[in-house]
Amino acid sequence: MSDGDIIKDFLVESHENLDRLDRDLVGLEKNPKDPDALAGVFRTIHTIKGTCGFLGFSKLEMVAHAGENLLSRLRDGQLALNPEITTALLAMVDAVRQMLDTIENSGTERERDDSSLIATLTRLQHGSATPADSAAPARSIGEILMDRAGVSADTIRRAVEKQKGGDPRHLGEILVEERAVRPADVVDALRIQRLSRTPGGVVDRTIRVDVGLLDKVMNLVGELVLARNQVLQFGTRMKDSSFLATSQRLNIITSELQEGVMKTRMQPIGNIWGQFPRTVRDVALTCGKQVTIEMQGQDTELDKTIIEAIKDPMTHLVRNSVDHGIETPEKRVAAGKGPTGRLLLRAFHEGGQVHIEISDDGAGLDLERIRQKAISRSLVSAEQAARLSDREVTSLIFHPGFSTAEQVTSVSGRGVGMDVVRTNIERIGGTVDVQTETGAGTSVHMRIPLTLAIIPALIVTSGKDRYAIPQVSLLELVRLEGEQVRSKIELVHGAPVHRLRGRLLPLVYLHRALRRGEEEQAHVAANDVVNIVVLQADHQQFGLVVDEIKDTEEIVVKPLSKQLKCVSAFAGATIMGDGKVALILDPLGLAQGAHVISGKSDHVVKDKGPEEAKTRGNRQTLLLFQVGKNGRMAIPLSLVARLEEFAHSSVEMAGQKQVVQYRGQILPLVRISSAIEMPASVSNGTGANEPPLQVVVYAESGRSVGLVVDRILDIVEEDLVIERVTERAGILGSAVVQQRVTDLLDVQEVVRAAHPAFFSAAAGG
Repeated sequence: MSDGDIIKDFLVESHENLDRLDRDLVGLEKNPKDPDALAGVFRTIHTIKGTCGFLGFSKLEMVAHAGENLLSRLRDGQLALNPEITTALLAMVDAVRQMLDTIENSGTERERDDSSLIATLTRLQHGSATPADSAAPARSIGEILMDRAGVSADTIRRAVEKQKGGDPRHLGEILVEERAVRPADVVDALRIQRLSRTPGGVVDRTIRVDVGLLDKVMNLVGELVLARNQVLQFGTRMKDSSFLATSQRLNIITSELQEGVMKTRMQPIGNIWGQFPRTVRDVALTCGKQVTIEMQGQDTELDKTIIEAIKDPMTHLVRNSVDHGIETPEKRVAAGKGPTGRLLLRAFHEGGQVHIEISDDGAGLDLERIRQKAISRSLVSAEQAARLSDREVTSLIFHPGFSTAEQVTSVSGRGVGMDVVRTNIERIGGTVDVQTETGAGTSVHMRIPLTLAIIPALIVTSGKDRYAIPQVSLLELVRLEGEQVRSKIELVHGAPVHRLRGRLLPLVYLHRALRRGEEEQAHVAANDVVNIVVLQADHQQFGLVVDEIKDTEEIVVKPLSKQLKCVSAFAGATIMGDGKVALILDPLGLAQGAHVISGKSDHVVKDKGPEEAKTRGNRQTLLLFQVGKNGRMAIPLSLVARLEEFAHSSVEMAGQKQVVQYRGQILPLVRISSAIEMPASVSNGTGANEPPLQVVVYAESGRSVGLVVDRILDIVEEDLVIERVTERAGILGSAVVQQRVTDLLDVQEVVRAAHPAFFSAAAGG
């Protein structure tokens, strides 16, 4: 092996050891007398020192030697670990890491001055010994026996004095003959000592492989998967039993090879979480806070490409939680909390994706402060800010350059972060959601794919072309035939809707979304069968209407060319079994293009001036209804859970409120005509000939309320220009819809006025 290879192996191994040192040193602060951890930290630094001395890196050797001397006294019990020593040892780790980077980039240590760090490490190693541990020259066996067998420190000290006086027996022999321990205790202590000195055998069973080589193998496996698909498709037309058997064998081997190669690229998320205890400690010290970090699901595995993509976003979120989220000890105590904040990292697999949660028990986001900051930066007008829901206010933090920090520090305040977090996560096909509760804390929930290379997909057709839909977005398949096509789908002003188990499901016709020709539309209209693929994008469900649903298939994702990357409907391309290209559909892009869901910043509208009364919005799908004899009102269809009809006789009273029994629950009713003080055109009576009540069911966090209207009119899709014509309570503004002035109902204000506890109960339940 050449000197270059030796140095390369030294650098790789040392970086791995330093990452482990960060974790171990922070962990030792919680349990400073952990013998195994102390021995492991000492062993790591000793290894680095010995190897760099052999390679001639004298400056690195001097720093490591000073750290080793300090760790030696800690290991032998002559010093007790404290925050000052921990900080100095972490500074030593940082210095060693910097020198390793310099060696990697230039091949030499270059000039640097570490005299101050070495002096600090030397000063700390000459601190006074702690009385309880002063007997530890024989620490390895002696302290293990103290921990495991309950031997007193005085007994160990007397045995050590006998050894110093010339007694040739081992420490264990002396203690056994004095009946201080059993022989089995000594055997157990020797076994523990041997295990702590010897690597766990894993090194012998592993090798290091260059990532570039893994990527090349992965690409070749991808091509093999494509070839396998072609062979299998060709085999369906063959009658030769030998060929069919061979193709099936090829299928099995390819699948196993694919799974094996995928596993070589999969890494536990704990690999990047390992640095966070150190990050939390450093930020907490800087901010004068006390924070503990807990991690669940460190063994959750992701593709290495994904791991690298989420490393920086997660680091930013962890720093944010400590800096912005968790309060100082004084504020926490004043709020009735413990002085130490808690940060929880949690990862788990669900629905073919990896879910990552970063939660803290801090003060939560200051929504009013975010509102005022958005107003001061002209992101929204004061009037708009007052109408924003809590969820919309929370999403403002993702706006580029947005920050509520009063001043720029080494930790925060530069306005660079949350927008980059969302951009990086969405770039790999993931989503980010923030939930907060004042006084209780904030939680960031990320959903990301397991891998970007080979994914399961549903193959569908539109006209003569095939398309692939990633299965992570797929919820279910619906097939309508004959009369169902005409009775269960309404096409009103370009806003088709299907009622799926009592819930309105917006529909997107794939041929329209892709702007295909009129002949295809005629082809679809002539069909007596409608195939609906129910998808989810950004928490919103919608149905994609396709011509045919073929089969599920594992596809190899190929990136799009520069010319096609701007087309939001497509996420990539793949090669099918017959060698032809199929485009991979992007459910989020399709939904946004069809205006089923809003874009990223629909609610962020710049104020054009205090004199301007108009607020231009985006195209929205609305539910129109009548209130009173002539009143026309609308609400966004996204707020509608269901449309129901109830007989007047089913209305009951709970206290002073009208309710109905609905789906095993008590559904409160709010009569819109009463809420906005408009005379109703329907009776409040219970006559047998009375038409049924028409009710719009609005749901929030598992609770529902029924909005009683006079008549459901229509579902429309409009570009809204909202004007504040009246100051009447419960009205957001007015707009021209279908050439008629229509009031926009403020659902939350109306519900809150009628049932003040509804939203607090929904949040808690």
